[in-house]
Amino acid sequence: MIAQYRGVTRALTVSLQTLQEICDAVNGILQGKQNISGEVTLTANATTTTLKDVRISGQSVILFMPTTVNAASALSGLYVTARTAGQATLNHASTAATDKSFSYVVLG
Repeated sequence: MIAQYRGVTRALTVSLQTLQEICDAVNGILQGKQNISGEVTLTANATTTTLKDVRISGQSVILFMPTTVNAASALSGLYVTARTAGQATLNHASTAATDKSFSYVVLG
């Protein structure tokens, strides 16, 4: 699930509400609330999984943190290919495990 944080509207005239929204956004960033994370589970009995996330571009860097024992075992063989707007292909070993779950961040 992707957490959604409200963006700040660009305006020619700056109102007090707009300044408050900018302050809230900057303070959120300073507290680690950057809207760059998500969760994915690798497809069982397959060698690829499609990760769909609107924040992914062809230049994105995607970093993974295993959240289960089976994911930790799969991490060394996990790599990303075919990054395009909104998705990336995750390559991995094929196993029957259905709990190869990761948290991830998308940068860029």
